[in-house]
Amino acid sequence: MKILKNITLLIALLITSIGISQVKFEAKVSKTKLGINERLRIDFEMNKDGDNFTPPDFQDFTVIGGPNTSVSNTWLNGKRSFSKTYSYFLAPKKRGKFTIKQATIEIDDQVYKTQTVSVEVTAAVSRPNDPDNAENVANENIHLVAEISKTNPYLNEAITVVYKLYVSSSTGVSNWREIDNPRYNDFWSQNINIKGLKVQNGTYNGEDYRYVVLRKTVLYPQKSGKLEIEPLSLDVTVDVPTNRRDIFGGRLMTSVHRTVSAGSKTINVKPLPESTKPADFTGAVGDFDFNISASKSQLNASESLQLKVEVSGNGNLKLFNLPKITVPSSLEIYEPEHSENVRTNLDGTQGSISDSYTVVPQFKGKYPIPSVSFSYFDLKTETYKRVSSKEIIIDVLEGPTNNSASDNSITTAASNKQKVVLSNDQFAFVKTETNLTPTTTTHFFKSTGFWSALLLPLLAIPLAIVFRREKEKRNADVFGNKIRKADKLAKKYLSEAKRTLGKKEAFYIALEKALHNYLKAKLHIETSDLSKDKIQALLAEKSVDASVVSEFIEILKNCELARYTPISNVEMQQDYDKAAKTISLIDKQMQ
Repeated sequence: MKILKNITLLIALLITSIGISQVKFEAKVSKTKLGINERLRIDFEMNKDGDNFTPPDFQDFTVIGGPNTSVSNTWLNGKRSFSKTYSYFLAPKKRGKFTIKQATIEIDDQVYKTQTVSVEVTAAVSRPNDPDNAENVANENIHLVAEISKTNPYLNEAITVVYKLYVSSSTGVSNWREIDNPRYNDFWSQNINIKGLKVQNGTYNGEDYRYVVLRKTVLYPQKSGKLEIEPLSLDVTVDVPTNRRDIFGGRLMTSVHRTVSAGSKTINVKPLPESTKPADFTGAVGDFDFNISASKSQLNASESLQLKVEVSGNGNLKLFNLPKITVPSSLEIYEPEHSENVRTNLDGTQGSISDSYTVVPQFKGKYPIPSVSFSYFDLKTETYKRVSSKEIIIDVLEGPTNNSASDNSITTAASNKQKVVLSNDQFAFVKTETNLTPTTTTHFFKSTGFWSALLLPLLAIPLAIVFRREKEKRNADVFGNKIRKADKLAKKYLSEAKRTLGKKEAFYIALEKALHNYLKAKLHIETSDLSKDKIQALLAEKSVDASVVSEFIEILKNCELARYTPISNVEMQQDYDKAAKTISLIDKQMQ
């Protein structure tokens, strides 16, 4: 008997293991490499029906469709073949290599997981080929264009890129976001702030369009030859007219996602002339003025002055070095403080940059600051130009006398200097301690704060009496309190749905959960096994009007159907308002 029991148990285990080994749960993608403006389809297939399917989070993608469920049952030579598939349509958020995590499902009380799937997202492709793309209507009605001011600039010459989104009059745009930003390799770039988007009228390919300027960027090429400007790509929510009409005969709109790209652009950068390049040229390109100024020309020894080297004008102000100045060895010079006062617009970078040197003379005498030259490439004449400063004389009126024969020789700031003889009062003009006392003193007694602290408690007594009477009056209003409580309850259960307005899938899941949780709280039941007829009967028993119950059931049906049909933001807002109103009415009428 014991042997028979063991054999029976062994056979049962073998049958179970065979059944388990036959279960398949796989993840399949339409492609493993796609452009940022293409769509990806992923199917989760199983050969046996299961429960509690949980998809991955798709954190690097935007879900634009799904889940779509398909079931197949076939019989061949008396053998049954079953297949069930959950399908999603995804739009990549950015470029790179990504891993789609595992999906899970329960089949015969066992949890099965798919393998992870690796997908590479590249730059936008010129002609995306996606047969499941639902944006065919919008393809010819929305365009992103990059307008470049000059395609053959010189090295370090400013060019501007203006990105415009063109939309035809028959469609509209309700939302957009950047999914792929150009990196501007081999360029120094500066974005221009745009305050508000202004809709303008224009033409695209000879047809009338509306457009908005989304971005303005100034670029300075940093090497010569052919350089590529990478495309800007956007994910746009487009409102497209449908064949459905409202009660007034107007066309109803539906929202679809459309990925648009400005396309890559190529410019040919010309090198600067080498044969005539000055020896002191540091890369300045544009139209500039050059000046050296001193804060004072007469002073005493051990006092200080400021020497300012400044370049102003229009050009690549942030991309070259200012010339250095040289002073006599009897002048102590410190490292300069660099400052920039520039602004960027469609004409390039304008303003000024400067180096400010602190100079301290040690001996009496007159010391010349020699002329300094500055070279730049002028784009108007396409030639190099040189600007020189005037010589500056620093007259030191009082101080010790230097008997050195090289007192007025010119040396560079970086050369070896003679040892400076310091006097005891070298920095006597700098005070290191203070002895400050207040000129007037105030007392709290009989001040404004004193009288306020004394009188405010007395003034608060009438306000407290009024507040208490209003509270008692509000507590006595039973009907009004019931209405306020009902509205508060509706807002409580619908708060999650309100946060997800605009995201169709998440919104209707949250809305359906809110309605079910409300029934659980009010009827003290579990709604997972209740049909709509049962819910309708229970609410009728609680003296809820039939029209309100019908409205509640209709909202539940909308939550189920809306996941698989196109829904606009306006329709989602209407369903939210209807749900809030219905919950409030049920709570008022329920007995």
